[in-house]
Amino acid sequence: MKYKFVADASVDVPKEFLERYDIHIIPIEVNFGEEFFPEGMPTRDFYKKLANSPVIPKTAMPNAYKFEQFYKNFANQDDVFVMTLVISMEMSPTKLQAQMAADNLEMKNVFIEECACTTVAQGALICDLCRYIDKHPDITPQGLIEEFYRLRSKVRLFAVVDDLKYLKHSGRLSSTGAVVGSMLKVKPIVSIVDGKVVNVAKIMGVPKAEQFLKDKLLNRDRNLPIYTAHSDYEEAMKRLIEKSKDVIDGDEVIFNEIGYVVGSHVGPKCYGFVYYEKN
Repeated sequence: MKYKFVADASVDVPKEFLERYDIHIIPIEVNFGEEFFPEGMPTRDFYKKLANSPVIPKTAMPNAYKFEQFYKNFANQDDVFVMTLVISMEMSPTKLQAQMAADNLEMKNVFIEECACTTVAQGALICDLCRYIDKHPDITPQGLIEEFYRLRSKVRLFAVVDDLKYLKHSGRLSSTGAVVGSMLKVKPIVSIVDGKVVNVAKIMGVPKAEQFLKDKLLNRDRNLPIYTAHSDYEEAMKRLIEKSKDVIDGDEVIFNEIGYVVGSHVGPKCYGFVYYEKN
């Protein structure tokens, strides 16, 4: 059985995995006011534009047509099974668009499910499922689906956010909370809980915020990799990795970054880790 992976562009997957496993990404429109980018934007171009834009960008859900154009290449082929792993339903009803496309084609050889997360965490699930297939080449679709649910229950994302205005704009913080946080130099720590982005802590200063992230890694499954996640803030990500060396202790670290979709909601200078929690 051959497996094809497809996800919406809220996912962030390292380039080497995209190429090695031929992972297909359904584009998501992003707009800066009246300026539209229907196919999205390269990460570097996006953050450069974000830094010089007077408006905060918005994204739009991909429609069923985009999924259908991909599905029709594989619909009901006996030797192909399509794994569709999309953003949390709490953040976007993209799963319903994918299901509509599959229904239009009366497609049976497809699995469509939300990842209950987004960005690098969503990408981690796909990367580690691809690597699972490498180790278990005779895996059945049902077996792969079971492994997906196992990994989904364990994946965790924690990140520190620098500029609260993006969280405020997306409704994550009240106006008062954003102002107070900025004045007190409080660093909000965000995570994904039950498919929602939540502010799990507000910590005074960068050193303590980074210690919080480092401490989270103590509860990880060391049989699975750690992923980096940052939005145009490589220097801070490198600093955090260096600070966490004694905890990481030779474990596999896969470098990744936050692309234009989630970058539109968290802004620049967000950074943290994705890992899998112990059973």
